[in-house]
Amino acid sequence: MNNSKTRLALIAGGISAEREVSLSGAKEVEKALDSAKYEIFRYDPKYDLKKLVADSNKLDVAFILLHGRYGEDGTIQGMLDLLGLPYQGSGVLGSSLAMDKHLSKVVYKASGIETPAWVLLEKLEDLAADEVASRLGLPAIVKPACQGSSVGMSKVKSVDELQGAVEEAFKHDSKVVIEEFIAGRELTAGVIGVSELQALPIVEIIPKKGHDFFDTDAKYKKGECEEICPAELAEDIAEAAKRLGIKAHRALNLSDYSRTDLILSDDGSLYVLETNTIPGMTPTSLLPQAAEKAGISFSKLLDMLIEFALQKRVSLV
Repeated sequence: MNNSKTRLALIAGGISAEREVSLSGAKEVEKALDSAKYEIFRYDPKYDLKKLVADSNKLDVAFILLHGRYGEDGTIQGMLDLLGLPYQGSGVLGSSLAMDKHLSKVVYKASGIETPAWVLLEKLEDLAADEVASRLGLPAIVKPACQGSSVGMSKVKSVDELQGAVEEAFKHDSKVVIEEFIAGRELTAGVIGVSELQALPIVEIIPKKGHDFFDTDAKYKKGECEEICPAELAEDIAEAAKRLGIKAHRALNLSDYSRTDLILSDDGSLYVLETNTIPGMTPTSLLPQAAEKAGISFSKLLDMLIEFALQKRVSLV
């Protein structure tokens, strides 16, 4: 290993439903990292956990590019904490809270952040479909409590569709969130920083026809959605959305960066849907797009995140 460079463990792949998204992002990150600054070592938790443990004392920092279960939920973060290997992003508590769509909404409400009404359904509970529809209205959104990338997520328009949507969501998790559908514009608010947080320009996401919401295909198939950055919003609305991104980040005890998804309802109200602790990391992903508009190139963004991680090692000494 070349000791003149920062020895970086790029952790990607894993065993979640978002494995391929993770691997795709890792290729872009590795390409964008300055080879004069970093000596990069790739680890895939599906195969390489023992190797990562064995190598940990020879590494300086980790860059986690895992999405979903065992990557964004605090699991790998806890392991790296035990190894004494610093990493970018949020720690165990913040990662766990943000990953759980029910608990994060509980925290939002406790912090005075508006979020759509919801019902939590456990695996052994019977679905009272008529009662849920009466409480939340229809259409409604059904999603696994702890998944990302809209995996297992459905928009239901009738009581008859609820049971099938819940069964599909339960294939991916033991808890399901049924959420009030708010008609409006889909926005996302990126945040970066440690003690001083910088709100990035707001991005608007417009799925193409054929998508009822920002589903998995709209997210990852080329040409299936339009992304406008900065979003064409009145200045007061844009500033309010930025403040909500920061407020959600702080409420969930997050660190370094996050991306909070919001709805600007047809009546002009803002609602927080969820917060991502390891947003997509390619040059065209939503948070890097917003950073670029703020004058932060993709390579610079990666440098900043790695520097935030290295500062944590210093603070532990």
